[in-house]
Amino acid sequence: MDAVRVALLRDVLAGTEWPVATRRFAGTLRGSVVSHGGGLLLVGTQEYEPWHLAAHLVDEAAWSGTPELSPTLVRHAARASDPAHLAVGLGRLSAARRGETLLVVSPAAPGAGLLERVHDARRAGATVLALDTGDRDLTALAHESLTVPGDTDLDLDTVQHLVSAAAGENRLPAPRGRRRFRDRLSRLADQLTEPPPARW
Repeated sequence: MDAVRVALLRDVLAGTEWPVATRRFAGTLRGSVVSHGGGLLLVGTQEYEPWHLAAHLVDEAAWSGTPELSPTLVRHAARASDPAHLAVGLGRLSAARRGETLLVVSPAAPGAGLLERVHDARRAGATVLALDTGDRDLTALAHESLTVPGDTDLDLDTVQHLVSAAAGENRLPAPRGRRRFRDRLSRLADQLTEPPPARW
C-alpha cells in the first residue's frame, strides 16, 4: 500500500480511534528499536507468517533513513536450505536479549509453544509488542499491544499497513487545522481519478 492509499485510508478513518492508535503503537515500535540501535524480530503464528509487514518495514526503514526498523523475520518452518533471510527459525526467540524488540503478529490464538518462547524472550529482557485480535495470554505478555477486535470493520492486514507507514514517519502529524502535504496530495488524487459526470 503506497503513501497515497495510506493517506486515503487515514481520511476514511478520521474520527475513529485507529489513526491515533496505530500511530501510538508505531511510535512505541520505532522508539524501542531506535533507542536500542535495532534488533527487531518479527514473528507470526504457525498458520500466519507476516511477510507483508516485514516487506513494508524494510521499505519504511529505507525511506525514512531508519535502518533499525528493518526486521528479522522469524519463521516456524524455516529450513537450513532456505535463503539466509528466510532461514531464521524459532530458536532465535530463545536467543533474544535485552535491547531487542520482538513484534508478534497473531490473527488467531498463537499457541502454547509460541507463547512460551515469547515469555522466555521477555524474561531475557526483550521488549515484546503484539498486534493481535484479542488473545489474552499474548496481550498479558506484551509490553504494548494493539488489538483488532473481530467485530470491527478493519482487519489485521489493514492495521499492519497503518502501523508500518506510521513507523516510518520522521515527525509527528501536523495539527488537524493545517492539512499535511500527503493529505492534500490524497485529495488531489481523488479528484483526478474521479469518473467524469454522466451526460444525458
